[in-house]
Amino acid sequence: MIRHIVMWNLKAEADGRTKEENAALMKEKLEGLCGQVDGLLSAQVTTNITPGGIDVCLVSMHTDRAALDLYQGHPAHLVVKEFVHKVIESRYCHDAEV
Repeated sequence: MIRHIVMWNLKAEADGRTKEENAALMKEKLEGLCGQVDGLLSAQVTTNITPGGIDVCLVSMHTDRAALDLYQGHPAHLVVKEFVHKVIESRYCHDAEV
């Protein structure tokens, strides 16, 4: 299995919403990918809007590296990714075999 961890810091305001509103929408959209992408076993998103911290963190589990690659290019994920890129300031990612 592959654990895919992505952390973001968000813009104070973007796409007509506050940081908190965009964080909640990111959570909804990312967790909603479960059941749409083969090999995506789980997606858990937490938010923590605090100064100096990470605003949004995704931890997803994929059956294997091929499943993670499929997820990255899946049309449903690409729609979410387009939104995410409108509202973020920075992104950090780590993938690990477990």
